[in-house]
Amino acid sequence: MLDHCSILTQGGLVLWERSFTPSASPFDTLIREALIEQRSTSTTTTTAEGAVSRWDKDAHSLLWLLANDLDLVLCVAYQRILSLPYVADLLEAIRRAFLKAYRETVEAIVESTRGKDVLVLGGAGGGKAAFGLFGQKGWQKVFAGWDETFNRILRDFEANAAKNKKTTKTRTAAIADSPSSSPGDSEATTPSLASPSAGETLDAQTIARNIAALKARQKAAQKGKAGGRRSMTPGGTESEGGGSESDATPTKPRARKAATKWSDSPITEADLAAYDYSSDAPGSPAPPGTPQKEVEVDTKALVDRGAMGKRDAKSGLYEVAEYAVGGGSDDEDDEDDGAATAAQGATSALGSFFSRLSLSPRALTAADLAPILSAMQQHLMSKNVAKDIAEQVVQSVGKSLEGKKVSSGSGLFGGGAGKKAVREAMHDALVRILTPKTSTDLLLEIQRKRSASNAKGAVADPYAITFVGVNGVGKSTNLSKVAFWLLQNRLRVLIAACDTFRSGAVEQLRVHVRNLGKLEEELEGEGAAKRVELFEKGYGKDAAGIAKDALAYAKQQGFDVVLIDTAGRMQDNEPLMRALAKLIAVNQPDKIIFVGEALVGNEAVDQLTKFNRALRDFSGSAGVRSSAGAAAGEGRGVDGMILTKFDTIDDKVGAALSMTYVSGQPIYFVGTGQTYSDLRMLRVGHIVQALLQD
Repeated sequence: MLDHCSILTQGGLVLWERSFTPSASPFDTLIREALIEQRSTSTTTTTAEGAVSRWDKDAHSLLWLLANDLDLVLCVAYQRILSLPYVADLLEAIRRAFLKAYRETVEAIVESTRGKDVLVLGGAGGGKAAFGLFGQKGWQKVFAGWDETFNRILRDFEANAAKNKKTTKTRTAAIADSPSSSPGDSEATTPSLASPSAGETLDAQTIARNIAALKARQKAAQKGKAGGRRSMTPGGTESEGGGSESDATPTKPRARKAATKWSDSPITEADLAAYDYSSDAPGSPAPPGTPQKEVEVDTKALVDRGAMGKRDAKSGLYEVAEYAVGGGSDDEDDEDDGAATAAQGATSALGSFFSRLSLSPRALTAADLAPILSAMQQHLMSKNVAKDIAEQVVQSVGKSLEGKKVSSGSGLFGGGAGKKAVREAMHDALVRILTPKTSTDLLLEIQRKRSASNAKGAVADPYAITFVGVNGVGKSTNLSKVAFWLLQNRLRVLIAACDTFRSGAVEQLRVHVRNLGKLEEELEGEGAAKRVELFEKGYGKDAAGIAKDALAYAKQQGFDVVLIDTAGRMQDNEPLMRALAKLIAVNQPDKIIFVGEALVGNEAVDQLTKFNRALRDFSGSAGVRSSAGAAAGEGRGVDGMILTKFDTIDDKVGAALSMTYVSGQPIYFVGTGQTYSDLRMLRVGHIVQALLQD
């Protein structure tokens, strides 16, 4: 009845397997799609021994059970047209028997796969668990006798299943041979329900008879009601309510419901098209460069003319506007002015902290600063700075102030020296954290890459930017804003739809590309070369492969930049983080930009830290090479950030400090609205001002 059965480690080492048919084992697909990428929809049955999961794939039903204490996976596959209710119990019995007989052996194998070479050391280093596991016969020697045990367990379950099936058939035949009730019979004529006597419990046969009797009673009641409602007209037709045909109210003919395609039969493209009610839904993914259906677009609502940036008169480059903290004006300020404003804010804020403290002229000690630093930490946390980050920042400020002497006067902050000391310490700490360690001029980097390729006489590789982040933060929307900024700078942009999981992700990008194309026509005039396109291959495909094909297509067609959209994923989801690391390792994008919300505080630190660590760890162990031949996965992490919903936080800009602190990477842009022009740059002075003001 079974097709395949296997016992393997979660690291992919097959300990034992048995195939009952010559067909290929479906377990590779199970491991890749269900366990690693989690692209399957499985159902889970919780039992006393654990959770047995089921996934229907093609012609097979696959059930698996995890033994997490030993990193084991027990898998069974059989034809999905069969009804085998005993398989879940079979898996539990296999697990109990296997671990009872070979627990020490499995522990030795698992420890070896974790880097403890007990299999190699043998008895010298492995103790009882290691006793020369590898020999000429390999695993046959290790698990000698398991085949006989498995055969016995399987025979017992199949025999019990056959016995139960035979009993069920006999019981069903007996019920079918019993006299049926007519619609007019009373409820007493239907089969009665058996009740247990005192101290007795219902057995399986009695329960089955009760179920059959209940169904018969319900059927009889339904027929009786239908007989009371319907009567035959003189013409021989039925009419509702027992009235004559002339009394019947004419009704519209009921539309016939279309047949539903259930999951046990394959779904074709024609079936999908029948259920697609969108006005411009394509029958299949359109190849890149295919003109889309013409749709009227109101370009006035796509951009906010008042929020547009400015074009440099000398270079001709278009730069987005700066963000003014607290909803102020967007007037351009140089860095010195911003620093001065921040210093004034620091004076006001810190003055309120320290106004109650008065000391004689002497060196400051940790005890003097303790209450002040505590108030400073609470102030930063009120600005949405993560707790751990606020604590570390104030500790840094405290250490820089310890031992400093203040001038005499009306108190520590009555004199100018005291105010200046504290103001400078706090201001310098924040500026040091927020100042980018790398260049934030993406246009310059794009130009440098193109110039380097042209100098070698080769076709320029496109500049690739990958957008990553958790679910729902606005990756696709802000990717489109960046695309609009690049289009304003006369660059050709290809958007790669690598979110093949979320429903509507490709359609969302298709709408963005259509809107950007309309804005481009207004910018360049009709008849100008098309500068923005969408590269997509539909859903359910490998995202790394789509990104690779998009980069090859962009190079062939002469695109300057490729913006890679990825599916949102939680930072704790290891299989999906591995899949994202694979995309990074295979394609080696020039920039990896993390898109996060400005609304979160401590959560921002957790998200970015785990994203960064996962990308570095998993891409570093990917074992693949990029198209250029260089070793891929060299610990690539996040290169920068975009903070979304920045217009909703007023002066609570703590997320910017927290995310810059934990990553050491710059914030390229912040999103401030729903139009393509709602993209802003942040100045360090602006953030410091917002953090220090009351």
